[in-house]
Amino acid sequence: MGFLDHLDELRVRLFRGLLGVIVAVSICAYFSDFIVNQILIAPLLKSSPNVKLQNLVPYGQVTLYVQAILFSAIILAFPFLIYQIWQFVLPGLLPKERKAARFIVLFVSVCFFAGVSFGYFVVIPFSLNFFANFGSPNIENNIAVTDYASFFLGMIFTTGLIFELPFVVYLLSNIGLLTPPFMRHYRKYAIVAIVVLAAILTPSTDALTMMLFALPMIVLYEISIFISAAVQKRRERAEREEELEPTTSLTK
Repeated sequence: MGFLDHLDELRVRLFRGLLGVIVAVSICAYFSDFIVNQILIAPLLKSSPNVKLQNLVPYGQVTLYVQAILFSAIILAFPFLIYQIWQFVLPGLLPKERKAARFIVLFVSVCFFAGVSFGYFVVIPFSLNFFANFGSPNIENNIAVTDYASFFLGMIFTTGLIFELPFVVYLLSNIGLLTPPFMRHYRKYAIVAIVVLAAILTPSTDALTMMLFALPMIVLYEISIFISAAVQKRRERAEREEELEPTTSLTK
């Protein structure tokens, strides 16, 4: 494909991705009341029933609904968007590379949804419970609805991106920047860094809450070592096959 052909292919993929998001926005707009009340606000009511949401500006609830619909649509359309990116990259890969990465869309999507689920069912409830019970009982906790939405959606996407660690390791291992010996050698440093990161990201000083945040990241790191090892074995096997091909051709 020439340069203009690549641009045309990019245009097609961007258009299809945008079309997918528009369809997802339409679906989420139809279920907007359910998304706002049962998904967005429900964790606050369950973990912090005494906390009240306040609308401080005339357009506050409009902003809330728009944010909820757009972010929900992006989450819903995420696999389709990744598929479009993959289809754009696919023609530039060798047959062996295509075979090795044939489940890449499923892999990336599962990692992202696992992170979103972890953020929704673990991080959000613990964070809200901490904020609701912290400080003086003489101070009433009233939260601006737009600030709550920003906090909620930001946390969800942060955990979703954190859970893409196995995919990042897979890519870096494929190009030879990461190896299992390197990751095993620096495991203890990585664990310390993860615990520090968990202490920073977790709004609670409770050790249990911090470990609940750190443990999945440690597990992800260990899983990433196995992924890197599998990639390295596949690369070594492919290199041996390439070395044997000239010999086989000469023999024939």
